[in-house]
Amino acid sequence: MNTGEPWPDFDEAWLRVRRMQAKLHWWATRDPGRLFDDLHNLVYDPAFLTHAWERVHGNKGGRTAGIDGVTPRSIPKDSTVLLSDLRTALRDRTFRPSPVREKLIPKPGNPLKKRRLGIPTTADRVVQASLKLVLEPIFEADFQPSSYGFRPRRRAQDAIAE
Repeated sequence: MNTGEPWPDFDEAWLRVRRMQAKLHWWATRDPGRLFDDLHNLVYDPAFLTHAWERVHGNKGGRTAGIDGVTPRSIPKDSTVLLSDLRTALRDRTFRPSPVREKLIPKPGNPLKKRRLGIPTTADRVVQASLKLVLEPIFEADFQPSSYGFRPRRRAQDAIAE
């Protein structure tokens, strides 16, 4: 997967990521004791980084900057400079996450109480999104159908309804 090919467009990246996620999920389901020992290559795969970037750029939080002052939306969506730099740092194992910017926001239901919100840098968000794309199908295979907490396309209302 990690050849010197050009960066895929967003549609091609989505398709390649979905295919690989299906394989990861199938392998994890078929062999629950399987060790996935070469996932690092997927995290910096061009398709995974491209799809992760699309998600980060389009996210509601894309208007908020981390400690570096860069908002995801301030970077052109079709720019590959950030992704190329991230890919190199991840491949060479020199990537280091930055500290998060902390902001106190009011708690829902009680505006007098505050909770801390951590805002990562744009680069950290892309790496986190890529990691999520790689790890989620593997861990999903271990969950029971009745598990609802912090899972994709599942809500507390679904658990109550069940």
